[in-house]
Amino acid sequence: MEGRIIMDKLLNILKDICPDVDFENTTDLVDGGHLDSLDVITLVVELNESFNIEINVEDILPENFNSAEAIGALVDSLSD
Repeated sequence: MEGRIIMDKLLNILKDICPDVDFENTTDLVDGGHLDSLDVITLVVELNESFNIEINVEDILPENFNSAEAIGALVDSLSD
């Protein structure tokens, strides 16, 4: 899937989960407390369903979820 399409879809998912966060400019989503553990689990379920991927427990690390770019890179790497 093309990068911009992934990012647009990802941003829509993120905004549905946490509408008050500026996902395009925030780089500490987990470390800064913008996404809590329930948000991350909800996000993982949504990403798995929306992109037909499987995010494993070992992939659920703060560095993979601290920014929209990091999440997009994770999705892209699992889409192959």
